[in-house]
Amino acid sequence: MVAIVDYGLGNLGSIANMLKVIGEKSVITADKDKIASADRILLPGVGAFDAGMSKLTETGLVDFIKEQALKEKKPILGICLGMQLLGRKSEEGSLEGLSLIPFESVRFQLDDTNLRVPHMGWDIVEFQQKSPLLEGLIGRQRYYFVHSYHAKCDSKENVLMTCDYGYEFACAVVRDNIYGVQFHPEKSHDFGMALLENFVRRC
Repeated sequence: MVAIVDYGLGNLGSIANMLKVIGEKSVITADKDKIASADRILLPGVGAFDAGMSKLTETGLVDFIKEQALKEKKPILGICLGMQLLGRKSEEGSLEGLSLIPFESVRFQLDDTNLRVPHMGWDIVEFQQKSPLLEGLIGRQRYYFVHSYHAKCDSKENVLMTCDYGYEFACAVVRDNIYGVQFHPEKSHDFGMALLENFVRRC
């Protein structure tokens, strides 16, 4: 069972539908008991950083999510804004993030005038280390992106995947049982389905 955290922002129905396709039960919830009873936590999100942190604070989930990830060692996957919230902070806002992975989110600074922000559409990623999240994924992996900010990790050991958009940036991050992806696996067809299946079966 995967708990999809409902804090008012995110593509919740699409994620639940893809999990259903791969045969995994899920619940969309902000209830701590339901999240605690789940095997894994998925933190989605679309929108601005401060709005996301404010919503998590209002629902009383900030410390609880930290406890589930750090003390209970429950696998957690952040998607898009949900990934950015796993870091310390973002140039987009002023609030403190969850600080579960040592990185900050910065806005794209592009020299190529042919490239636009946000980075939107399908793009190819490169794996930077082995991980249960990537097990069995072979060939060129393509995922769907929509974002203006990206992770800047303190250490390469937390960079799971990279993408090139004007320059190389971390598009997936990791720290032990905590994972984050900047792209939208729920919009990435077979590629996203395989990655989510790894999260629920192997992580």
